[in-house]
Amino acid sequence: MAIATKAPATIAPIERLASDVSRCSRSGSLYRGVFSVETRITLLALEPSDLLRLMSTSAPNDNTHTSSARTVTPGTEAAKEVDMNAGMNDDNGITMNTSVPLPPPGLQIAIDTENPYSTNNKEHRRLWWALPLLTLGWVSLIAVIASSLISVRLWELAPGSVEQVASRLSFDKKALSQVTRYPAESSVMFVTAYGGQLTALDALVGALDPDVDVQTYKERFGESTPGVQQQIGFQSMTSAKQIAEYVAYTRLGLEASFTLGAIVVNELVCLETAVALSACKQLGVGDTITALNGELTETLAELAPLMAGKKEGEVVTLTVTPHKTSTSVERRVQLIVSPDEPNRVIIGFVPADTRTVDLPFEVGIDTDQIGGPSAGLAFTLALLDELTPGDLMGGKKVVATGTISEEEVVGSIGALQQKAVAVKAIGADVFIIPASQSDEEIAAARRAVGPKVTVIPVNDLAEALAALEALGGSGLTNATISL
Repeated sequence: MAIATKAPATIAPIERLASDVSRCSRSGSLYRGVFSVETRITLLALEPSDLLRLMSTSAPNDNTHTSSARTVTPGTEAAKEVDMNAGMNDDNGITMNTSVPLPPPGLQIAIDTENPYSTNNKEHRRLWWALPLLTLGWVSLIAVIASSLISVRLWELAPGSVEQVASRLSFDKKALSQVTRYPAESSVMFVTAYGGQLTALDALVGALDPDVDVQTYKERFGESTPGVQQQIGFQSMTSAKQIAEYVAYTRLGLEASFTLGAIVVNELVCLETAVALSACKQLGVGDTITALNGELTETLAELAPLMAGKKEGEVVTLTVTPHKTSTSVERRVQLIVSPDEPNRVIIGFVPADTRTVDLPFEVGIDTDQIGGPSAGLAFTLALLDELTPGDLMGGKKVVATGTISEEEVVGSIGALQQKAVAVKAIGADVFIIPASQSDEEIAAARRAVGPKVTVIPVNDLAEALAALEALGGSGLTNATISL
């Protein structure tokens, strides 16, 4: 029986190793440019001269093959081919490879300092800007977050909300036992303006917005404080609701009357030549004046006669209860001439409207946390619409703003332009405003609402009702209520 014997282990010629390295280089292999080649051939098996030949020998022809060794015993008809790639030979421990193992592709990222125009260096040059941009992005993000959290001493006057009055009205059982309620088909609406304190980011955005007025502390509060202004705003809203009820009820023939309240400082009048004893330096917003020169002044009805015959520069002694205190103190104040009426001498303050109204029945108007008297006209129109049949608004989407006095006079308000922006946003048809606003304010309001909204300036309630009737409203001709 013919037996093929195992070929003895041999070492691949050094020329073959050089050929493999050259082939990798010419074929565009990822290993191209690698000069340190590990062959897994035991170094002990190579002579120094062979190493030099490996480094310097040019590659032989690609068709060169180092094939297996063939050993055949005499008389055999077949031979067993021994592959040189068989790995570690059990007899002599020498590794046999026909190809050259090379480093993994991940190691090729190193920068080639000897060749600055290599592909690797070009990739690095393309990414030089990544780190600065990433740093700038993080710094910008941190700056935006910080500026949105840090409050500054600036306040906004910005477009607010527009809301129906009818949804805020409530008639209790006593009221419904005396009158009939006619739910409004298209309720009149009132408009507000926002006025909160700003963060640094809000202040920047507001400064860039033409519809937002960014105000300093002095511009916003003058000689007052935020807390006092808020209290006065709520008081003004309460007065606006009561006056609206008074005007609507008397317009419909119902009995209504006012009761005067305490004398509370709402605003200080300070001349450019103010002296140490001027009221703007001796009094504070929210203070209550209870006496003048020792004479009690519980209401304005008692104060007015005591001021008769007083002269400019005369010093009087006021008994005052400062805001949020219960202890009375005395203040010496020098009288001044009224800036609006040169023939009248005044103390130097504008009193808050602290009157209460006596009504045959009460209608609730929920104003939540809304302050100020500017919704007086809208409240009056809404009450008239709810207490009479028909549609006072004529099916139009009507927004009204302006104060209302017991004489039915419509007074000017603040932030008209900002309110006009809010009116346009809800798609109103008509915007009724006080005629007492300046020409510039009215022109700015017209621009803000655009051509689709009809702006109607009015001086009093009668003009507002006439304008609504001309637009298709039912009107209040001979509309009276008998209890």
